[in-house]
Amino acid sequence: MADRDPVPLPAEVRAKLAELELELSEGDITQKGYEKKRSKLIGAFFPQTPGMDPSVGQERRTPVTPSSSSRYNRRRSSGSRDERYRSDVHTEAVQAALAKHKERKMAVPMPSKRRSLVVQTSMDAYTPPDTSSGSEGEGQGDGDEEEGGDGEEEDGGGGGGGTSSSREGSISMEHWISRAIHGTSSTTTTTSSTASSSSSSTRSGGSGAAAGRLADVLAQHVHISQHHLRRHHHHHHRHHKTENHSAPPDVTGYTNNAPNATAADGIQVERAPGASNAAQRQTPKYGNAELMETGDGVPVSSRVSAKIQQLVNTLKRPKRPPLREFFVDDFEELLEVQQPDPNQPKAEGAQMVAMRGEPLGVVTNGPPSLEAALQRWGTISPKAPCLTTMDTNGKPLYVLTYGKLWSRSVKVAFNLLHKLGTKQEPLVRPGDRVALVFPNNDPAAFVTAFYGCLLAEVVPVPIEVPLTRKDAGSQQIGFLLGSCGVTVALTSDACHKGLPKGPTGEIPQFKGWPKVLWFVMESKHLSKPPRDWFPQIKEANQDTAYIEYKTCKDGSVLGVTVMRIAMLTHCQALTQSCSYTEAETIVNVLDFKKDVGLWHAVLTSVMNMMHVISIPYALMKVNPLSWIQKVCQYKAKVACVKSRDMHWALVAHRDQRDVNLSSLCMLVVADGANPWSISSCDAFLNVFQTKGLKPEVICPCASSPEALTVAIRRPLEEGTTPPGRGVLSMQGLSHGVIRVDSEEKLSVLTLQDVGSVMPGGLMCAVRLEGVPLLCKTDEIGELCVCTVATGTSYYGLAGMTKNTFEVFPLADNGTPISEFPFTRSGLLGFIGPGGLIFVAGKMDGLMVVGGRRHNADDIVATALAVEPMKFVYRGRIAVFSITVLHDERIVVVAEQRPDSTEEDSFQWMSRVLQAIDSIHQVGVYCLALVPSNTLPKTPLGGIHLSETKQLFLEGALHPCNVLMCPHTCVTNLPKPRQKQPEIGPASVMVGNLVSGKRIAQASGRDLTQIEDNDQARKFLFLSEVLQWRAQTTPDHVLFTLLNSRGTTASSLTCVQLHKRAEKIAAMLAERGHLQDGDHVALVYPPGIDLIAAFYGCLYAGCVPITVRPPHPQNIATTLPTVKMIVEVSRSVCVMTSQVISKLLRSKEALAAVDVRTWPPVMDTDDLPKKKPPLLYKPSDPDTLAYLDFSVSTTGMLAGVKMSHTATSAFCRSIKLQCELYPSREVAICLDPYCGLGFVLWCLCSVYSGHQSILIPPSELEVNPSLWLSAVSQHKVRDTFCSYSVMELCTKGLGLQTDALKARGVDLSRVRTCVVVAEERPRIALTQSFSKLFKDLGLHPRAVSTSFGCRVNLAICLQGTSGPDPTTVFVDMRALRHDRVRLVERGSPHSLPLMESGKILPGVRIIIANPETKGPMGESHLGEIWVHSGHNASGYFTVYGDEALQSDHFNSRLSFGDTQTIWARTGYLGFLRRTELTDASGERHDALYVVGALEEAMELRGMRYHPIDIETSVIRTHKSITECAVFTWTNLLVVVVELDGSEQEALDLVPLVTNVVLEEHYLIVGVVVVVDIGVIPINSRGEKQRMHLRDGFLADQLDPIYVAYNM
Repeated sequence: MADRDPVPLPAEVRAKLAELELELSEGDITQKGYEKKRSKLIGAFFPQTPGMDPSVGQERRTPVTPSSSSRYNRRRSSGSRDERYRSDVHTEAVQAALAKHKERKMAVPMPSKRRSLVVQTSMDAYTPPDTSSGSEGEGQGDGDEEEGGDGEEEDGGGGGGGTSSSREGSISMEHWISRAIHGTSSTTTTTSSTASSSSSSTRSGGSGAAAGRLADVLAQHVHISQHHLRRHHHHHHRHHKTENHSAPPDVTGYTNNAPNATAADGIQVERAPGASNAAQRQTPKYGNAELMETGDGVPVSSRVSAKIQQLVNTLKRPKRPPLREFFVDDFEELLEVQQPDPNQPKAEGAQMVAMRGEPLGVVTNGPPSLEAALQRWGTISPKAPCLTTMDTNGKPLYVLTYGKLWSRSVKVAFNLLHKLGTKQEPLVRPGDRVALVFPNNDPAAFVTAFYGCLLAEVVPVPIEVPLTRKDAGSQQIGFLLGSCGVTVALTSDACHKGLPKGPTGEIPQFKGWPKVLWFVMESKHLSKPPRDWFPQIKEANQDTAYIEYKTCKDGSVLGVTVMRIAMLTHCQALTQSCSYTEAETIVNVLDFKKDVGLWHAVLTSVMNMMHVISIPYALMKVNPLSWIQKVCQYKAKVACVKSRDMHWALVAHRDQRDVNLSSLCMLVVADGANPWSISSCDAFLNVFQTKGLKPEVICPCASSPEALTVAIRRPLEEGTTPPGRGVLSMQGLSHGVIRVDSEEKLSVLTLQDVGSVMPGGLMCAVRLEGVPLLCKTDEIGELCVCTVATGTSYYGLAGMTKNTFEVFPLADNGTPISEFPFTRSGLLGFIGPGGLIFVAGKMDGLMVVGGRRHNADDIVATALAVEPMKFVYRGRIAVFSITVLHDERIVVVAEQRPDSTEEDSFQWMSRVLQAIDSIHQVGVYCLALVPSNTLPKTPLGGIHLSETKQLFLEGALHPCNVLMCPHTCVTNLPKPRQKQPEIGPASVMVGNLVSGKRIAQASGRDLTQIEDNDQARKFLFLSEVLQWRAQTTPDHVLFTLLNSRGTTASSLTCVQLHKRAEKIAAMLAERGHLQDGDHVALVYPPGIDLIAAFYGCLYAGCVPITVRPPHPQNIATTLPTVKMIVEVSRSVCVMTSQVISKLLRSKEALAAVDVRTWPPVMDTDDLPKKKPPLLYKPSDPDTLAYLDFSVSTTGMLAGVKMSHTATSAFCRSIKLQCELYPSREVAICLDPYCGLGFVLWCLCSVYSGHQSILIPPSELEVNPSLWLSAVSQHKVRDTFCSYSVMELCTKGLGLQTDALKARGVDLSRVRTCVVVAEERPRIALTQSFSKLFKDLGLHPRAVSTSFGCRVNLAICLQGTSGPDPTTVFVDMRALRHDRVRLVERGSPHSLPLMESGKILPGVRIIIANPETKGPMGESHLGEIWVHSGHNASGYFTVYGDEALQSDHFNSRLSFGDTQTIWARTGYLGFLRRTELTDASGERHDALYVVGALEEAMELRGMRYHPIDIETSVIRTHKSITECAVFTWTNLLVVVVELDGSEQEALDLVPLVTNVVLEEHYLIVGVVVVVDIGVIPINSRGEKQRMHLRDGFLADQLDPIYVAYNM
């Protein structure tokens, strides 16, 4: 293809391609979307040349001839993986699909895992055919194999599509296109995009003509084995979808440097000699920790960042597109709905015709009911054998004759009716339901009890033996028993002994079970009926004969009721189709309690006086050949098996000489309707044909609990050719249409027919969705049957019964096709030519992803075909779907071999993803591996699917490896959005407001208007206020410091403080030789020394800077911050205590910082006795009073300048708001280093004269009740704390409220308890605190928050008077678009926001647009700007970034009031006028803070506040104690702290990914699970997300697990 002449493209195609390129470079579409659209454009223009099938390319595969396939079977048959899904052709298809990936390593970063998690479980002793064999057909009771494959999943809403990826002939095609476009002749070849499956590409040649005659085509096609008609119907659509796992090269690039393939793929690129030099640069290989450029162009050297970069490159995320339209509030419509592809295959055949079975023959002397048959054989030929049971050695254990069966059943019937309960009050009456609980190795006891019930007209409900009280699924069985009103359980002696017993020997009540009485049905325990007592034997009527249980895909158990007439008719129909005659021998391996086993080996056999040889499951485990040996030994004509039994026989078969199967006329394959049983049938025939097995003997049948036997293949006359097979395209099947495919394609499903309709039945297929319309001839539907011989209802569930058992299929014109109701069989299939029934899957296994249907069984088969096949432990694998973000997502869970390494697991997982993607064109959302033998089992050892799904969703599966692929699967996210242009709806236009909106502004009380007798106002400086207080009230106590026991550690009166400050000032002048205006760093623990040192500095004319001392246990991380503040603040000396001054020069300090560069360090423990000559008096109140340094949550160190004027104004504002005066006592539990905490701790008492009770927050770690006890003991009315203190109390005292009450703690006097914060109020915490301590008298109204920031340390503070803080609920989705939309409490996506306290006196606030600086309307989200006397006067920085400074502190509005100078807080919020009135009688304006602009994350064009995502994540699992999120190169990284065993770490990955998708429409890129306490929290209780990010990228977190989502 590549050597053709370039074909010129038409201009309009060229223009569209150019447009596409632009979109790609702008980032409006992903690389993948670009490739897809581009190949669509070009594909339409270049028809493929006839005769060249691009999908097959150079390597056509030879079809597998029978001889070669038998060779394969022989070779591979030794594995004991789950045979139901073994198909050698399919295995080869999978290998071929994977080979096309050219062994290219997937660009998936390996997850990193802590050593302790890589511990392997010991390998269990290996027994060849294990009970647990993968998708076992044994127990779960949905009338079919119940295992992994039985995908039980919910019907998810429509929406999103699986990522389809068939990248046929991309290379040559791409290359050809690039030449067509650019006219160049470079020979760029890459291997990346060839990786492709050929599944859906087809030639359009001849398909047009074929469309009309599809039915005929089908007819010719079913015998595909005879003639390969190579005609393809067009599903011409998904042509060149690019490969999922790596970005394909951009061949249309500028110049010739084609590849922008990720370096992680290690793609080798050859370039033409003439390629431009730019292209010659080698892309660096990201090794484990080589230097690498990050998204911001910052080189980072670390393993983690290399992995993330690798992930980013793999995903090639788009930039956001410029959408001009306004944000639409109605959000649901923004989720993309998958638009059906116009080219997808649609059904084109005529409407199907319902098929009738042969008439049911009338047997002249047939028994009128089954009981009558039993009576007849029991009396005519009592010696005839009815049932032979085997022991585990394969020796006959017991032969039950018809005579014994009859007499014992009569005995059981008599005892049931007359010996349970009393004469007046019998326990069981005719028509009651009783449970039959018999083990699998005791068919004789079961048959006796079953017929006993029939004779007594009691309804038996056969169930599995509950093994433990908490058996998987036994709870649902209990629910069934309860709803059937079962009070009596019949069992055998041995079984009764084996049941779990309580301490007194009684059988405990099983979980979810009703109260039942257990009765042993052994003959020796029963009383003999009197001579004259005989059961009444009636003709079969409409009464219920028995109830068969069925497990739905959600795990619930339903009871299907079968009437006596249906039971009899079904037996007659089976007798007729299988040509059963009297005294035949039948070998049964199936479960005799339900389904095919019950119908053939308990019911029909008795009707025909046949002899059943019952092979127990335990014998099959020991000797898988046992059934074949019994067929030979007894010359049996019939055997009932599952494909698994055939497979086991093959595995165990070693050329036994004496095997002769020529007596076998019928081998009933109970799960023959499962498409994957076909390979077992073929392989079995290949091996045993030489042993007398005739090909026509194999008879697959289709059945379901509701419709009983749906179809069964009749044993053919010898010599007739067996019917053909359908080889169908899986791509077509996923769209619900039948498209015949040649076996050369990789993604095909080969079906064998399951015979024709049952005698006396009428069958049709109906559409899966909506009204039951008949299907077209080439459409897959649910098979429905109209006959007497089906179930009649789900016991007690009228609604579900109507939908299943009373269906009236409609023809196209809307008329019902029959006056009789049909029963849905739960099987998907179609009626092929010649009336043969084909089944393609089960309704229960259906997963609808992006509008396409996939069968769980098919996906299991693909996963099991991936090499190394032995990787999955005994084939135990489960596939189900979960609904996330309005679509179903596929989850694959497999048990891995005990000896597999991490590398093996990951390699296998990535190959499975590729295989499923290639063959089914659907993405797997999550792939989890669990240790061997850990998936929940059904009673017979299969995988219990619904339980597995439940564990997965609850986060209790404990996988040892997880790979999530949300980036590739989730395609229905809302479109990324862009900000509105300046003028938006209801926003402000230049110069005038849109009508009816108030400008959002508010202010506290006006300071100038307030008349108060504030003596301190006379003084301009705090130092003067202190001197005045020392003279007028020398002995008034200002400060009391408490220790951890709650007793006073030290206190200061006005005069003591004044004198200590003088001494410190003298020391500064003497020892330090400091000048006015020098900066001094105060490094003290929270306490009184800090306060004295502060005023000492003021007295000496120095500028103090309070610095948190280094933590002695953590010098390495805390000392550098101290050093930084000392340097940045230009401190000329450090004042501290002796202990800390030693610490600053210790060995540990030497390791952390350069201790030689400290300025002089003075300790103030022993002060000189002298006073300074005279106290400094500042000349100008606008000079600097102190510097306030703080590290923001984003890790920025910012110091602000506080002038004397601002400091005094600040203190006055707080005094007025909180009504503080000397007789007051205020308790303060805050860190005194910055912001409002420092002001309350050091300054307010001196200004207002009240007494401050100081409680260092660190003391609470020793004694959590310290703060609340002090508040109670000192009868404090006002108290201040931080969120970390509140959290400590909530967590630490939660269970001790009664003890505190007993100790007399009483909080009823508290009228304000204010949390000092610089963030959105944490409602959940304040509310739980209020509720918790309500018992101690705390009034809920008392708890409130304050709000401050760098530019103004306190803007809001609740204070004493005025309305309570209000809470509103806003729509979180609108908030992401910077819009406020108020909603009702409890509405979906609502977010509660609490007012941050009342605006302080002298503070004015306005909400402005951060970009345009225009004022905003009320209830609009914008940046909070503040104007106040106590604004800080600027940043103090060494670098002096003037522009930033002037913008933050001296901003003006762009229109409106352009005169006022505002400070920008950097926080988003909104103002809302409430109905409440404040103290001055005005309506109260509430300020709601949403979050910091610098914290917010821009993702997909929307603004997210980390706290919202974190709240969602913390809610998902009880083990997540804390969470922090940040972004890295456009990826969302979620870090969670795990409180639990490390085994739970991997459970969190899917849960976290799901919740963020569901609630925030974001895909998580990386999930990091860490230990408790890893997420750094600052003193205000805020998460330091940027520190965390740096730690993560530098590999310092020691995470338990890091998952990189694909």
